[in-house]
Amino acid sequence: MTQDPLTLYKLIVLYMLDKVKFKLTNSQISSFILEKEYTNYMTLQQVISDLLDTELVKSDTLMNRTYFSITEEGRNTLSYFGNRISDAIINDIDTFLKEKHLELKNEASITANYYKSVSGEFETELIAKEKDIVLVNIKLSVPTEEMAETICDGWHKKNQQIYKYLMQALF
Repeated sequence: MTQDPLTLYKLIVLYMLDKVKFKLTNSQISSFILEKEYTNYMTLQQVISDLLDTELVKSDTLMNRTYFSITEEGRNTLSYFGNRISDAIINDIDTFLKEKHLELKNEASITANYYKSVSGEFETELIAKEKDIVLVNIKLSVPTEEMAETICDGWHKKNQQIYKYLMQALF
């Protein structure tokens, strides 16, 4: 049975999103598909756009990162057509998700964002989540955008140490 390559790419993305219990970023999905050379970047972006248009996936954007999750309609579609993904591709996806699980989860569970407040200061919001439960939510006001960016970058790099320090200091 021959199949449209775009359909296969859509099913691959749906399968990836269905296999994890957290949202994946555009770059995480792209990393897998481009590394395996299933298709090129432009085609993949068209596939993701089509999935969004047909509401098989939904997206959230936070600080220049777009996070994707599968919808119920996407799960239904995958249950009907998932058998069109070859065992070799499923094995590739499962291996990728297993090897990169902690890295993927950490990237999706740790968020940092900032915005300019009405006072002219920059407000940063640093969040660590586990299974959609907020473990810590820190808000800081700083005078410059550069400081806000530095804090957000630092949170991505040092969130585990900061969380551990807070728990030790408070208990």
